[in-house]
Amino acid sequence: MTAAPPLASITVGVLVERSKAASQWIDFLWRPVKVLPGVPDTPPWTLLSGDDERAMFYAGTAEIELHRSETANYRANFATGEPLLWVVLRETGGEPPYSVMTVTADPAEGEAMMESGNDIIETVPMPESVEEVVAQFVAEHHVERAFSKRKRDRANPEALARRDGDEPGSAT
Repeated sequence: MTAAPPLASITVGVLVERSKAASQWIDFLWRPVKVLPGVPDTPPWTLLSGDDERAMFYAGTAEIELHRSETANYRANFATGEPLLWVVLRETGGEPPYSVMTVTADPAEGEAMMESGNDIIETVPMPESVEEVVAQFVAEHHVERAFSKRKRDRANPEALARRDGDEPGSAT
C-alpha cells in the first residue's frame, strides 16, 4: 500500500487448504495455512495431499515487499513474539478458484486489506528464514521517530459570536 517502490522483496510460496463446508450454500472453505520460503519446484495449484473432505494445495508464489517507511510496523509484528504474515487470496471466478494476490509482513497493511470484505485474508506464522530477512531489513533501515503532539489552533471567539440578524427564526 506504500507508494514508494520496495527496497527489498522476499519470494514465498503459499499453501492453501480446502475443506468440505457444512453449509447448503457453499461446497468448500478455502484458507491459506502456510508460507514457504522460496519457490517450490511445483506448478501452482498442485494437489499436495488430501481427499474429498480436506486437501492441501500449493497455490503459487508471492513477493513480500519491504518498505523503509513501514519498519515500525514490522517491529510491532515482531514485538508480539510470534511474527505473522498476512496472505490474501482473490476469487478468480473460474479454475483455479483463487489467485494469490499478496503476502505482507506489515500488520497495518494486512488489517487494511480486511476491510474490502471480498478477499480471503488469513494470518500464517512467519517462517524463520523470512523472519531473519525482515529483521535484518529493520536493523538496516529503521529510524526512530520522536512523537510530537500537534498543537491545535485556538478558536477565535469573535468568529463564533452571533451578529445582528443571526437570531434563530429571523430572516436576513
